[in-house]
Amino acid sequence: MNNNIAEANLTDFEGFFVGNAQDETALTGCTVILCPQGAIGGADVRGGAPATRETDLLEPVNMVEKIHAVVLSGGSAYGLDAAGGVMRFLEEKGIGFNVGVGIVPIVCGASLFDLTCGNGKIRPDAAMGYAACKAAFADEKSLKENVGNRNLENRSTKGRNLEEGNVGAGCGATVGKLFGMARAMKAGLGVYGIKTGDIKVLAIVAVNALGDIRDYDDAKPLAGLLSEDGKTLISTEEAIVSMAASSVNAFSGDTALPANTTIGCVITNAALTKAQAKKVAQIAQNGIARTIFPAHTLNDGDTIFVMSTGEANADPGAVGIMACKAVGKAINRGVLKAKSVGGCKALCDL
Repeated sequence: MNNNIAEANLTDFEGFFVGNAQDETALTGCTVILCPQGAIGGADVRGGAPATRETDLLEPVNMVEKIHAVVLSGGSAYGLDAAGGVMRFLEEKGIGFNVGVGIVPIVCGASLFDLTCGNGKIRPDAAMGYAACKAAFADEKSLKENVGNRNLENRSTKGRNLEEGNVGAGCGATVGKLFGMARAMKAGLGVYGIKTGDIKVLAIVAVNALGDIRDYDDAKPLAGLLSEDGKTLISTEEAIVSMAASSVNAFSGDTALPANTTIGCVITNAALTKAQAKKVAQIAQNGIARTIFPAHTLNDGDTIFVMSTGEANADPGAVGIMACKAVGKAINRGVLKAKSVGGCKALCDL
């Protein structure tokens, strides 16, 4: 890596808190990214099967400038309920916009489809969202110091370790599902950050794709569609094209695939407008395109959020390039850190 560019950790970021909660038996969960003082937000949604909350609010033409949390969850559309618990947590701490009759936190979110991995009848709900918020703070003292007394300057993630793999929104995440779960592989939550000078960018991604995962740097296959004997990887893209040659459409009719969706959040200290935050989210989607094959299919609802605290002056184009790499590398870590579970093999056991 260039001497001016280094890896960044969550502990390098002031103002952000990240917490996970999951049901390890049902294989589903949620990840909450909190910014109590508010962050400029942006989002980009691609693919044909998104499950999202408050993404319209992030359009540059709309009024609200800052958001207070992003929720990434399993459970498909049911998992959007987790945001209700995050709303309650923030309201209890007095965090949000004062509308005269009370406080309204702005909580955005996206959900992925993991209903076929574990118990599809158990999904992230408000209680799980609330639990993820509590987990975002190291202890009760941290909670009081960083939220209770509204000491914004001291809000930090110092001392916090963010788990990866089968946690949070990545608990039930899988990849390579063209021929069903029997030939899919386990993926999970991945985190990767970059910093140069005063600019810091970090991506938190739950990797849950129809397609295969390749290395961001050299395109080497890492995880995805397994061969019939379960010992090697085969190309999902080639399989889809072969199906089309036989007049079989993988995306419609009786052969239609379940929804999938890779979702993530990029956090940065760069000073961005809402329009610039949206552009960074769009550029960050290239990290998905460089690591997931195929990306943005009709059965994926790939969604990337951006949250900016605006502390460092930066070229939005450079921030976008950093975000693209952070997302791609986080996707790789999502499969590298995953563990085999429920008969679904992870890369570490391939």
